[in-house]
Amino acid sequence: MTTLFISDLHLHPSRPRITELLLDFLRKEARTAEALYILGDFFDTWIGDDDPDPHHAHVLSGVRALTDSGVPVFFMHGNRDFLIGEGFAREAGCTLLPDPTPVNLYATPTLLMHGDTLCTDDAEYQEFRSMVRDPAWQKSFLAKPLAERGVFAAQARATSKTRTASKPEYIMDVNQEAVERVMVAHGVTRLIHGHTHRPAVHEFRCNGVEATRIVLGDWYEQGSILRVNGHTALIETLPPS
Repeated sequence: MTTLFISDLHLHPSRPRITELLLDFLRKEARTAEALYILGDFFDTWIGDDDPDPHHAHVLSGVRALTDSGVPVFFMHGNRDFLIGEGFAREAGCTLLPDPTPVNLYATPTLLMHGDTLCTDDAEYQEFRSMVRDPAWQKSFLAKPLAERGVFAAQARATSKTRTASKPEYIMDVNQEAVERVMVAHGVTRLIHGHTHRPAVHEFRCNGVEATRIVLGDWYEQGSILRVNGHTALIETLPPS
């Protein structure tokens, strides 16, 4: 059997080919998987489970069909869809995971993360993240009208795009010390995460032992899937039809 991992799809109505690529994947390959893990930024934005966006509903129906077929789906929040809640989980039939989550994946202790907390050199982003992840802030935000939430989300995306363009590349990548620190804390030899949109398999020594960090790819122009079984861990790009 194979376990599948995806992240950073940033699904949005403006990119219907990517949405259909995902739904085709859910209808076909994912049906044969042992489990599917979605490690954040599934949607480009999420302003609350009460948002009646038809695009969201279309995607949710595809996930629900997969879970109804017997394949468990696990979801971890990203920096774009951190407001996904229990309503989403019930509709999709999936399980929400805390970030980070350790798992024993085919006898290899593995840590799953979205990855944004590893980018510790980006102090400006970490400050923003701390604010929007505060339960009091989220409660206040979700109490606002949908239209007001939508305006805030659009402004936040625009600000993020502008600031990202002016930052050095290294600031937006993970910090190696942060990587090793979290792996040691959880007693794992493998880390799987997304967020940076830099798909790769990194081999290094951590606390005196061989360790692996696998970075998932984004779905802006194509699909990206990590397949893990008892022998291999392979990242593959899926071109849209």
